[in-house]
Amino acid sequence: MKFDITRKPKRVALRTAMTVGVAVAALVAGSAGAVAQSRPSAKKPTVVLVHGAFADSSSWNGVIKRLQRDGYPVVAAANPLRGLHTDAEYLRAVLAGVTGPIVLAGHSYGGSVMSEAADGDADVKALVYVASFAPEKGESTSALAAKFPGGQLGEALNQVPVTVPGAGTGTDLYIKQDQFRRVFAADVPRQETVLMAATQRPITSAALDEKATRTAWKSIRSWFLITRQDLAIPADSMRFMAKRAKSRVVEIDASHAVTVSEPKAVADMIVDAARTTTR
Repeated sequence: MKFDITRKPKRVALRTAMTVGVAVAALVAGSAGAVAQSRPSAKKPTVVLVHGAFADSSSWNGVIKRLQRDGYPVVAAANPLRGLHTDAEYLRAVLAGVTGPIVLAGHSYGGSVMSEAADGDADVKALVYVASFAPEKGESTSALAAKFPGGQLGEALNQVPVTVPGAGTGTDLYIKQDQFRRVFAADVPRQETVLMAATQRPITSAALDEKATRTAWKSIRSWFLITRQDLAIPADSMRFMAKRAKSRVVEIDASHAVTVSEPKAVADMIVDAARTTTR
């Protein structure tokens, strides 16, 4: 028996043609949609993050996750914590390696470093101070920390003599591990603070005592996240610095380790700074 496969009822042939046409149209539409979805959005500024004392770049992890999800390129600089001016020199080298506009955020002592490093850098469009310091010329980080009552960090510190390459002998400061959660990260889960205390990076006492020579917040718009439950930097000290810098301010009930305990609030402020200054 032979079958003539070249002959089909006209109605079947019409259905087949329609089916193929619909399929092709759907394929084309789907491809166009995929292309549209894959097209990059308008270029966003790079966010450069600067950690402070007794922490490292991983303290920004929760913030980084949210910024990257929103399409922001992120660089978390490894702050040396050896001296204000040498740390600022290192950060300037990091900034020089970034192409395009930058939003610079600093936590704690990281704010002192970015204030020194970003002055005169036309690519830095916004400064975001996160439970941070914003010194005036001639002020040190330690002096600002002691300007208002309420700080309890000093009594929780261990002092360890060290030899600093190129700078002779000095003193490294650590937070006593059994005091770390209380003074630094009271709103972070205890198990996590145990790890943070064990991996904390020390800062030299000289870095905290060095006086600022440059003040980027006088020429670059700034934001300030004030942590009301902070035992490392008194909230009144942060309010004083924010008012002086004419910063846009948000206050939050959080400990000093706000980048860990409230990453959404930190990321939201950085995004606000980015959208406001790079439109």
